[in-house]
Amino acid sequence: MTRLIHIKMLNIEIKIKGGACKWLGLILLTVIFAGCKDNRDKKIIVATAANMESAMATLTKVYTHKAGVEFELIVGSSGKLTAQIMEGAPFDVFVAANMKYPEAVYAGGKAQNAPRVYAYGKLVLWSMVGNTPVSIAALTDSNIEYIALANPKTAPYGVAAKEVLQHYGLMEVLNPKLVYGESIGQTDQFIISQAAQIGFTALSTVLSPEMKGKGSWVPIDPSLYSNISQGVVLIQRKEGTNPDTQGFYDFLFSIEAKEILKEFGYLVDE
Repeated sequence: MTRLIHIKMLNIEIKIKGGACKWLGLILLTVIFAGCKDNRDKKIIVATAANMESAMATLTKVYTHKAGVEFELIVGSSGKLTAQIMEGAPFDVFVAANMKYPEAVYAGGKAQNAPRVYAYGKLVLWSMVGNTPVSIAALTDSNIEYIALANPKTAPYGVAAKEVLQHYGLMEVLNPKLVYGESIGQTDQFIISQAAQIGFTALSTVLSPEMKGKGSWVPIDPSLYSNISQGVVLIQRKEGTNPDTQGFYDFLFSIEAKEILKEFGYLVDE
């Protein structure tokens, strides 16, 4: 007797006659598992500095549409992400907030290539508290109890904020008011929640779709802090390189990607 077995999976319906059921079933399972492996291999894990979170979400979405690959974003301070990479974290791409950290990854033998600048960041002073004067001069006002900035030990934007305060001779004066976030992301939360009345953050934060038009901000003169040259590097993984990472890396330097970065307030090489 011939019997038909219907297997419906992944929107494909297959009819298998009884005599060939065993072998065709094995072949089908092999194809299915191979397909699952391909999908897993296609996922690109990007370790990204917190200031790039919104921009990177847009960039990866565009690239997914173009190339059909999936992404997982790991967001944190550049310093902490570097420590994780040096300890063997399974990232494919490291998108940092400066060149210091990707250069350290490269020097430590954890990168496939020398780091390259993909954009230049800008610092702003931002407040979500109504009627709060947003200026360097206002930072000494008694109504401002807390000033947020990223930790200079792990976050490049924190280094920039510290340099600005030192330029104006305010670092020691304002020290009791300063609250440090481990990354720009945590610093932003201090400002957004109004736990800090004002704070230093990345221009990309206030221009992000989520925050655009909220609160008050002013740009900080770029001559007052070191260039925030943001670098990217491909990570050397023990289990082998994801073949899709090079394509995404190249995309970051494309005209299309540069236009997206400009929308978030970054300067890019033309």
